[in-house]
This record gives sequence, structure tokens and C-alpha cells, in this order.
Amino acid sequence: MTACIVGWAHTPFGKLEAESVESLIVRVATEAMADAGIEAKDVDEMVLGHFNAGFSSQDFTAALILQASPDLRFKRATRVENACATGSAAVHQAMTAIEAKRARVVLVVGVEQMTTTPGPEIGRNLLKASYVREEAEIDGGFAGIFGKIASLYFQKHGDQSDALAMIAAKNHHNGVGNPFAQMRKDLGYEFCRTVSERNPYVAGPLKRTDCSLVSDGAAALVLTDVTTALAMNKAVAFRAAAHVQDFLPMSRRDILKFEGCATAWGRALDDAGLALDDLSFIETHDCFTIAELIEYEAMGLTPEGQGARAIAEGWTRRDGRLPVNPSGGLKSKGHPIGATGVSMHALSAMQLTGTAGAIQVKDAEIGGIFNMGGAAVANYVSILERIK
Repeated sequence: MTACIVGWAHTPFGKLEAESVESLIVRVATEAMADAGIEAKDVDEMVLGHFNAGFSSQDFTAALILQASPDLRFKRATRVENACATGSAAVHQAMTAIEAKRARVVLVVGVEQMTTTPGPEIGRNLLKASYVREEAEIDGGFAGIFGKIASLYFQKHGDQSDALAMIAAKNHHNGVGNPFAQMRKDLGYEFCRTVSERNPYVAGPLKRTDCSLVSDGAAALVLTDVTTALAMNKAVAFRAAAHVQDFLPMSRRDILKFEGCATAWGRALDDAGLALDDLSFIETHDCFTIAELIEYEAMGLTPEGQGARAIAEGWTRRDGRLPVNPSGGLKSKGHPIGATGVSMHALSAMQLTGTAGAIQVKDAEIGGIFNMGGAAVANYVSILERIK
């Protein structure tokens, strides 16, 4: 245990026309410091997770955190990026600063504003997180990449349309209770399973309900060392954390195994001295429903090719053996790229402090987080436990 989360903030996710990247950053930075009970002068370092890739005309955004208070002036601020895992990259960077004793208090912010960008440009921006040399011409943008993965999975393990619809329905059902979620509507299994004018095929066997939402939003955390945290109002400790980077080209990997995800989970659980069944819940990266299905297998919940069992038998529902995405996940909550990983940590901290409201998992003691960039290229796992 080298770091603890002692405060957090979270905007609603969605189409936030009245906001800008700057206003979102300032809002959550201010609210997170207030939640932690600290002042700006107490912060030693700031880390911003912001993917951008063309979504914002304002680049070089790390210094925008300073807009939250004049007392942040002349402190270290760095922007980090690792595709859709950008938020967790920022969190892990803050942990590294604390572990190295370069900082005692670190403010982490994740942000993205995507909805002001035209649809075709959104697709081109997201494809920059693929191996452009080989994958840029796949039809359907990043949805096309996961559509290809789904098609290959179906060829190997049979049609999984029922399982994908169950995952989508589960996450939309969970998201109804999440005040930060972009889509708070229980769509139901039948709607998610049926191809219709409102739910057409998007790429391969993936329908609209299999795809996460284009979003604006931000989240922030205050991290401290353990000693400092124990003197504060609340403390959620990192029992373990792992970051595993895999090859960028899908051609160099068995894309159906998500081996980087599996390796990250294995390392984190070993470091924590835990088994998967010891976790109370998991927030996992369901950018597309096929991703959550394969992640069941990569984390060790089921053997390879049998991920459908976990959803069909109710294991991953909020009242199941291992609740997965009680927040509604990216599927319901939305996926503002740079904010997603920070959001996962903030919502998990809420679960562990019993402040998650309508999405609360009963008796939550230990939470797991998996956030990935690209198609299982950047893989981050965090295991959190409340210590105060």
C-alpha cells in the first residue's frame, strides 16, 4: 500500500454544451479538493488525463488545472495519455510520484469533450488509438475493430448475440441508478437483442446497444500517502496496481485472448494476495459488449470461450457472485476518453465508502478496476480497499 484516495469529484457524463475542457477541469479539481478537505496550497503535484487526439482545439492542457486556484501556480503539472486508458494512466502516475516520495498530495483529473466534434471526425480521432498502418481502413472506425473481434469470437466459439444483449441490458439496468450516467434508461434484454431501426447493426455482429456512448465529462481524485490519509476523513487504499502494455498491431497477438488484460489481473491479484472471488465488485472496460465478455475470461471468471456463462447464470449482476459494472459501465455511463479511468476509481471509492447511493453493492469491501486503451493494448488494473 503506497497511496490512498482521500477525495473525489465527478460531473455527469453526456452532451455538456454549456461546458468546455477548461470549465470541466476547474469544476472537478475544485470539488475534489473540497471533498478531501484540503486547500490548493496543500497539493504537491497535478496529473491530467486528456486523450484529445483532435477533440479539443486547446491542446497543452495540463496547466489548465491551475485555473482552479492561484495557489496551484508554480506546482508540477503533467498531462499523460494512453488511449482509452488515459484516466488510469494519470492515476497510476500519481501513485508513482507518491511511492517515489516526490509528492505527498497529488491531484488527478481526467477530462474529455467529444460531442462538439462531428461524427465522422470522432471516428477518425478514435482510430488513432489503433495500429494505423494496418487497421485504419477497417470499416466502422473503432467499432469496426471490435466488430471484427466479435466476428472472430463468434466464428471460434459460436454466436454470442444472446450474451452480448444480456451484458448490454445488465449495464443499462445498473445505470438507471447512477446520477452521473449519460443514459439512465433500462432498455431491457429484448430491445438489446433485437435488430431494429432504433438498434441497427453498427459493425459486424455489434448493434448500437453493444457500443459505448460518445460523451463529455470529467472526474478527479486526491491521492495521498497512507500516513497522511489516515489522518483524513476517509481513505481508500490501493492494495495493488498493475500496468501491462501489449503490442499495438492486432496481427501480432491472439486478439481473442486479451492477454495483456489477463497478465495485469494476474499480477495485481498476486501482489494483493487475493483471488478474484475475494473482490466485492469490478468496474471493467465495456467499450463494447464483446470486450466485457472477453474480459470475463481474461480475468479468470470463466475458462476461454465460456464467458457467456457468467452473464447467463447471473454471476455478474449487481446481486450476483461478482457484480461487474454496478455503475452501468461505459455502456450506460458514457465514455469521455480521458475521464473514464478516473471515473472508475472515483465510483469504486464511493462503493467502498458506502456512498454510491442507488448503485451501491451490498457490503462492498474490496473493488477491482480494469481500464484498457485500444484493443487490450494498454491494460491497467487497480485493487482498492477502504482503510478508514
